[in-house]
Amino acid sequence: MAARALLDEEGVGAISMREVTRRAGVTHQAPYHHFADRDSILAELVAQGFDELAQRLAQARKGGQTPLQCLSASGQAYIAFALDQPGTFRIMFRQDLCDPLRHERASAAGMRAHQPLQQMVVVAYGQADAQWAHMHWAQAHGLAGLLLDGPLGQQLRTPVQRRRFVREMLDTFAAQMLATTSAPLTASS
Repeated sequence: MAARALLDEEGVGAISMREVTRRAGVTHQAPYHHFADRDSILAELVAQGFDELAQRLAQARKGGQTPLQCLSASGQAYIAFALDQPGTFRIMFRQDLCDPLRHERASAAGMRAHQPLQQMVVVAYGQADAQWAHMHWAQAHGLAGLLLDGPLGQQLRTPVQRRRFVREMLDTFAAQMLATTSAPLTASS
């Protein structure tokens, strides 16, 4: 999609109906058959991003993995998505760019992408627990952000360096989390 390439190359500020039309090589009115406005294009990019992320997370969780392998593989899939689709990743969690109340498809895709995260916690800890899910999500999301837009991206320049660092960090974090608890957190913890 022309909009995704534009987003990755030039950022969200470059997305306009006119530029997407020009890049796609279609008539000026063609996008209006599918999208009402720029916000609708962004919402579609967000929905597609969440759908792809959900697929990657579900794939990472397949197989007879140990809890440690499941947690690490899921985090690696999350970060790999962010690094592979940087423009999309940067807008997926920005409600100022895609209001979930206005764009139901994007909102539903976001909820679908959260399901593999919850299932990962069940595999790792034996039961669903929102706090554990949020802790692992925050860890992977934070690493992704630091690699995309922070100092880690400057320090670790090659894909091989980044993958190795991510794997080591996620393995260490997951091992510590699994070792420090024999039961999921509760609201009173």
